[in-house]
Amino acid sequence: RQKLKILSKAEPLLGNIQDISHQVWFFQDQTLTAVPRKNCMVPVTVTLISCKCPETLEKDKGNPIYLGLKEPELCLFCEKVKDQPTLQLKEQNIMDLYYENEPVKPFLFYHSQSGRTSTFESVAFPGWFIAVCSQGGCPVIVTQDVGKTYITDFVWSVLY
Repeated sequence: RQKLKILSKAEPLLGNIQDISHQVWFFQDQTLTAVPRKNCMVPVTVTLISCKCPETLEKDKGNPIYLGLKEPELCLFCEKVKDQPTLQLKEQNIMDLYYENEPVKPFLFYHSQSGRTSTFESVAFPGWFIAVCSQGGCPVIVTQDVGKTYITDFVWSVLY
C-alpha cells in the first residue's frame, strides 16, 4: 500500500501537460508551445496550486488554480490585447499568488476534470480555455472556439 505524502505547508504540484494527441508543453524562445512528444525532448515542468480562497469564485466551474512553469519561474495569466483575451507568461513566483489575500483573477484558471482529461478555463475571461492547435508546433493560447480548430482537453501527469 502506498502512503499518502502529508505536506506540512502548501506546495504546488509538479507535472507535465499533454493534449489528447500526445503533444506536450515545451518552453523555447520565451514561448510556451505544444509539440509532438519525442524521445530526446524534455517537456516543461508545470506547477499547479489551488487558490486558497475559492469561496469568492463561481461554484461548479471546477477547482480554481494557478498554473506556472518551474524552470524558468513563470506563471500563466490572461489579459486583453487588442480587445482579445490573450494567454501570457509573467516572471512570478506561484506561491506569491497563492498567499495573496484575494484571488488574483488574471492568473486563475478553473481546472475541470472529466475522466483522465482536464480543461483550464480563464477566471478573468469566462468561456475562454487554454488551447493548442491540432497540428503541433503552435503557441499555447486561450480560445472560446472549443472543440473545433483547437484542442482544449489535456492530460495532467503528476511528477513524483
